[in-house]
Amino acid sequence: MFNKSHLMEMLDEGKQSTPLYYYDMELLRSTLNAVKQEIAGEPFVVHYAVKANGNPVILKEIQRSGLGADLVSGNEIVAAAEAGFAPSMMAYAGVGKTDREIEIGVDKGIYCFNVESEPEMEVINEIATRMGKTAGIAIRVNPDIDAHTHRYITTGTVANKFGIDLPRLDDAVDLALSLPHLHLRGLHFHIGSQVTTMQPYALLCDRINHLLDHYEQRGVNFEMIDAGGGLGIDYGNPDDNPIAAFHDFFQVFKRGLNLRPGQKVHFELGRSIVAQCGSLISKVVFVKENSAKRFVILDAGMTDLIRPALYTSHHKIENLTSQEQESVAYDVVGPICESSDVFAHDELLPVTRRGDVVAIRSAGAYGESMASRYNMRSLPSSVFSH
Repeated sequence: MFNKSHLMEMLDEGKQSTPLYYYDMELLRSTLNAVKQEIAGEPFVVHYAVKANGNPVILKEIQRSGLGADLVSGNEIVAAAEAGFAPSMMAYAGVGKTDREIEIGVDKGIYCFNVESEPEMEVINEIATRMGKTAGIAIRVNPDIDAHTHRYITTGTVANKFGIDLPRLDDAVDLALSLPHLHLRGLHFHIGSQVTTMQPYALLCDRINHLLDHYEQRGVNFEMIDAGGGLGIDYGNPDDNPIAAFHDFFQVFKRGLNLRPGQKVHFELGRSIVAQCGSLISKVVFVKENSAKRFVILDAGMTDLIRPALYTSHHKIENLTSQEQESVAYDVVGPICESSDVFAHDELLPVTRRGDVVAIRSAGAYGESMASRYNMRSLPSSVFSH
């Protein structure tokens, strides 16, 4: 649980105004330590998915822990470098890398481009040739595994835009090996996000093992396999389960993969590292009632946290200041001129009044990083515990 007294002190003294993101740095450090304990002694390399939260303070804390960076834009490469991540610990994914973004990665000498098509390979080779360098790549494979998560964050089926599907993979590998300014490091997979059961990862291990056998027979050996990330968190009970199921996640790969000597497995964890340490803090502007509903109207909206509007996702909501014992069902909404600007329907809260302070929990991932200035609103500020 975040430090409520520290937060309220800042709000009472007028040092901060809502809406804002409050980050529990002690929980972030505990989460990072849990990851490091699980991979100790294993041929595992974890990259933090910067798209989940690119706040510079968060990035520097994660870099100090020894994790690498998983990147999806040229600006993320720059931000990771500014936070201190070594290029040798950077992997760059994305289905639509521009020439300029590829140039940034090649210039910095990042460890790996996760390539998603044959044309992308050819462009990276052309740019690396022009710059007099060799670019490390991994081929992103679409393994046709359904992670059974929200359709907007499923990435590993043939209906998705990501990766190269299995029937085309041999040709892609042959092309990569033929291009003189590419170094084929391995294969990359990512099946989706907010995955809360381990079965899809077990299926992924089986698919990877089959491909390793296949390419070993063809005389192709990979130095690494990137198994992606996507491990989910408990949005409903953040205090009971503040740290994701890292043990179960890594055990699947420890037991399920038949690695070759010297081969390493890379992972891309984002949400599971930062989601629980962040909360969106907001004040109640009005409490409104009509013949059908009671509404709590906040000064935070979908511009500050878009997940409920975009994915119909639910975050635990807490009234931090109400002293009432009675609970009432409210629709908790924001001020944006869109009917989708709703954080929750029929949310049970203690009797709530104008001026109450509300926390929307588990918002450290895909919260601040997806904030926008729609309606010409200001971006939320960020505050950190000690």
